[in-house]
Amino acid sequence: MFEAIVTLCIAAAAAPCRDQLVAGYEAQTLAGCEAALAARPPDIATQPPHVLQGGPSCRTAGAALPVQEIAPGVFVHRGTVAEPDAQNRGDVSNLGFVIGQSHVAVIDTGAARWMGEALWRAIRARSDLPVSHVILTHMHPDHVLGAAAFEGTGAKVVGHAGLPRALADRQENYTQSFQRLIGPAHFLGSHVAEVDVTVGAQMSIDLGGRALHLQAWPLAHTGTDVTVRDDLTGTLFAGDLVFHRHTPALDGSLPGWQAVLESLGTLPAERVVPGHGGPSLDWPEGAADLLRYLEVLKADTRAAIDAGVRLSEAAETIAQREAPFWELFKAYNPRNATVAYTEMEWN
Repeated sequence: MFEAIVTLCIAAAAAPCRDQLVAGYEAQTLAGCEAALAARPPDIATQPPHVLQGGPSCRTAGAALPVQEIAPGVFVHRGTVAEPDAQNRGDVSNLGFVIGQSHVAVIDTGAARWMGEALWRAIRARSDLPVSHVILTHMHPDHVLGAAAFEGTGAKVVGHAGLPRALADRQENYTQSFQRLIGPAHFLGSHVAEVDVTVGAQMSIDLGGRALHLQAWPLAHTGTDVTVRDDLTGTLFAGDLVFHRHTPALDGSLPGWQAVLESLGTLPAERVVPGHGGPSLDWPEGAADLLRYLEVLKADTRAAIDAGVRLSEAAETIAQREAPFWELFKAYNPRNATVAYTEMEWN
């Protein structure tokens, strides 16, 4: 298989460069790829300070993202349970796609453009159908910054009604922090993609012979959480509303998250794809560890507030008995305790 690429560089002396996929020009032969480029010259936009080094050319296709078929036509890439860094290149969250009879839908795109490109290759290895939708389950950068790879393919980016504003408010911080965490060379070409379709409550996407049901939720893990349910296989993509092994990250409302999980537990689904861990868990049993953690977090926070323990001290003691059950506990639990304490202090 051959694909089109351009070389993107940072406009600085001795700056890193990266070969960037131009999606949609794949062919079995080099001549076929070159003919597609000649017939449809791509309009390639760059964002400062990035510059192109020459024009597009065709090369042997790069590496695809490894995925598992967890149900017929439902594929998931399991991210590493780790903090993003130069070694894992930001590959720390679960991504997926669903293949229908006429279209393909993507669910989350990773922490950098290279991940979106590798996900595109994984799709193309299994289907020639057009990618019609790229669904972003929430605003966190490890789930959304790979969406730039799908620009120009005709795919519509879909997210919660609050997602465009949330990303606009945070995009500078997200791009700067992830460039620092995974390194400029791995982050090249990544940016926040424009959201084309927003979900205020519910919507359905017809992929041909299978429907995806999207639901926007009130303030929970974040204020921008959306779930995706595949009717055909009973698969629920929960994003970070469900964590497994990875310590949960509270960036919204603790009681709100608990209420949403209660509602999610009533949905007709056989399995859930969590945002981290898994990659596939029985449903609703797969949320049991998370529910227990959130209840401990709530109880310990209430006890600390009632005892008059200051926030700085409480953040180091709340929910400590949960430490043996989760990875990255020291990184995330103090933040969760701080958010929970701040929310519950006057309630």
